[in-house]
Amino acid sequence: MNKKSLQEVHESINTDSPKRWRRIFAFFGPAYLVAVGYLDPGNWATDIAGGSKFGYALIWVLLMSNLMALLLQSLSARLGIVRGLDLAQTNREYYPKWMNYILYAFAEIAIAATDLAEVLGMAIGLQLLFGLDLIWGVWIAALDTFLLLVLQRFGMRKMEAFIIALVSIIGGCFLVEMFLAKPELEKVVQGFKPSLPNNEALYIAIGIIGATVMPHNLYLHSALVQTRKIKRDFQSIKRAIKYNFFDSLIALNLAFFVNASILILAAATFYKAGLHDIAGLHDAYRMLSNILGPMAPFLFAIALIAAGQSSTVTGTLAGQIVMEGYLHFRMNPALRRLLTRMLAIIPAVIVISILGDNSVDEMLIFSQVLLSMQLGFAVIPLIHFVSDKEKMGKFAIKLPIKILSWLVCIIIVILNIKLVYDEEILIFKNPEISLGVKIVLGCISFSLLFFLFNIIIYPWLVRAKKLKFNIHDNLVKNKLSQIKNFNTIGIALNFSKNDAKVLNYLSLVADKTTRIILIHITESASANYYGKIADDLETKFDTKKLDSYRDFLEKEGYENIETKLGYGLPAINLRNLTEENQIEILLIAKHGHKGLVNLIFGTTSTKIHSKIDIPILIV
Repeated sequence: MNKKSLQEVHESINTDSPKRWRRIFAFFGPAYLVAVGYLDPGNWATDIAGGSKFGYALIWVLLMSNLMALLLQSLSARLGIVRGLDLAQTNREYYPKWMNYILYAFAEIAIAATDLAEVLGMAIGLQLLFGLDLIWGVWIAALDTFLLLVLQRFGMRKMEAFIIALVSIIGGCFLVEMFLAKPELEKVVQGFKPSLPNNEALYIAIGIIGATVMPHNLYLHSALVQTRKIKRDFQSIKRAIKYNFFDSLIALNLAFFVNASILILAAATFYKAGLHDIAGLHDAYRMLSNILGPMAPFLFAIALIAAGQSSTVTGTLAGQIVMEGYLHFRMNPALRRLLTRMLAIIPAVIVISILGDNSVDEMLIFSQVLLSMQLGFAVIPLIHFVSDKEKMGKFAIKLPIKILSWLVCIIIVILNIKLVYDEEILIFKNPEISLGVKIVLGCISFSLLFFLFNIIIYPWLVRAKKLKFNIHDNLVKNKLSQIKNFNTIGIALNFSKNDAKVLNYLSLVADKTTRIILIHITESASANYYGKIADDLETKFDTKKLDSYRDFLEKEGYENIETKLGYGLPAINLRNLTEENQIEILLIAKHGHKGLVNLIFGTTSTKIHSKIDIPILIV
């Protein structure tokens, strides 16, 4: 498979213009698609909740989140530019399979949570403007599934221009509303002083961090920077990193301005009026009309729809990057978009149907807290990768940036651990919740901590192992032992053209008198059910086929040939037959499955490794 990230637009934008301003301008764009993730409806819910409940007190959280985002997005861009791999591809390269499957699942959960916020925001915007029932708004949100496909037909620059236009609409709407609200500038400045009034403020602060520094954006940015075609010399890569940093600086500061505007708007209107329970978009819309007049809620709804539409494009791209990077599997973009959106729509419809429209705002804030909880699983590998001097060369991050990056990571992880701990303590103290539920929650929490610990230490362990290994010392200290000739050899056959390749290697390990056992495992339904007493057509065919292989080898001069037919699962039956017949080495062919087929069916040669304790020659 071609391993280029976002293959359709990979290196589609030339950065080698003779005019300097054109060269610089060519690099600007990816960060605006990333910044959209910081303007989705989930941000609105957390910003409005923070502003209405605590006034200007949590502005510092927005600033801290923005600085965190700038640092992490610049690291993500650096990875994509230097390595030419996105974060998902690099995870696949570094970590073992079992870790990658879990990381993939977490990434998909993060994208589904993002999409949930987009769906709900779009539905609320339609309801506020046209009075449309929320359930119908959620279903209509599915119709933007093909928006990305339409935009991609016009090229990457047109897509970026579309996103920038939507971001401008959002920013313009809130700029007007800021003038209408007339916030107290002195209190705005005081809001930059760090403080957390209570545990509820911590919950909302973590939601703000989750809404601002989003896991899927780290995957997205590392791929989007590869849409720029650059030379691979030192100066060109260094210039690309610099210009992409400025791109991120401008785009993320615009996003910070919009988020701060929302929080300040909520503080200047709702908190000031004593309306501390305006945690939802519906309430905000109604109260803005009462406080600022009819123009404000209209702008609010327009901006909300623009935010949902812009976010849906980047969510689709992130889903494509994650699936292709982790699984090496490409899905039709329309099908991929529809699948992601259904994962968001179905839970939303169920919850709204059961709990009503009032549940929407809680779902929005929960989706952002869920995003924040996934963040550590994306940030930790990213810092490891950009710190690796062997892979990144001269572009590995320096010690001060490395310390700062790990400090940001520790803050994120500790805040999330504290949040989970506080919530679980309330559950454990509740006598109405069964012991079984408490045990399950405890096991899940410890499993997540264990996995977090593993992804932190694994790259360090691998590097330490490389440093300790010295081939010269091993050759001096150890003597090579003589391997005895093999008396009994097993050959696993699958009756394909690959069998001929395996038989060609027989002369390397056997002479004409060696005992050779030809093995085939019959996998028919009858063989699986009846075992050795199976007598179906496939079993009879396989028996004759094994006999024909024996006759062929006897004509080649081999004297001691036996045939063994197994029934059922190949890996298990091969193990049993090797033990029963005292086989000393097994020859087997790879069948060549790739991609999803390999993921679903696997390979016998792969599965047999952990089941047989003899040498295996895989051809």
